Amino acid sequence: MSSIFVLAFAVHAQTKITIDHNTGAAINPEFKFKSVPAPSKDDAAAKARVLIVDGEADVNGADVTALVDGLLPASDDQPRSNFFITQGSGGARILMDLGRVIDVAQINSYSWHAGSRGPQVYRVWASDGLAANFKEDPKANVDPRSCGWQMVAIVDTRSDDETKDGGQWGVSITDGHGSLGRFRYLLFDCYVTEIADNFGNTFYSEIDVVARK
Repeated sequence: MSSIFVLAFAVHAQTKITIDHNTGAAINPEFKFKSVPAPSKDDAAAKARVLIVDGEADVNGADVTALVDGLLPASDDQPRSNFFITQGSGGARILMDLGRVIDVAQINSYSWHAGSRGPQVYRVWASDGLAANFKEDPKANVDPRSCGWQMVAIVDTRSDDETKDGGQWGVSITDGHGSLGRFRYLLFDCYVTEIADNFGNTFYSEIDVVARK
């Protein structure tokens, strides 16, 4: 079964967050969804510089560059094919440098796990890097707005029933005008999905950035 949710949980009036959830027979190796585009191997983030600004990757998972390598996991519990934050951590902050300023049409994120590591909970910031006070790598205790960043959206795909959170999740952040803005840098604040144990860190499979045509 595939469930589709469109949330008005965004910072700007025209920003839209579309969430798709594949479960059961709808799960597929290509991460195809009803409303969210499938992952791309040649999107604007394919050659991006990606690094952890604050936090730590789990040693059992893939390097943070797995977020842009175009490769997808083949099952719902494949740690080496996903990036996730170390167990027991409260989250992490991840920087994506696209290399140049582009007109961003979409930011799409994908995850897959059978349980609480499936949903996505994050906040995304963006910047063109041109402000005099711009700081590329603000730590988690720094408000990005104080150093040249603007908030784009807040994403939370968790359901009211955590037993239904497993499966493939796809998120697409877009804007009614066709452009989220002209940016070079994206900053992702990733949060845990639950605190009942130490395993609430999402298995992120891919993050795509789509340039406006």
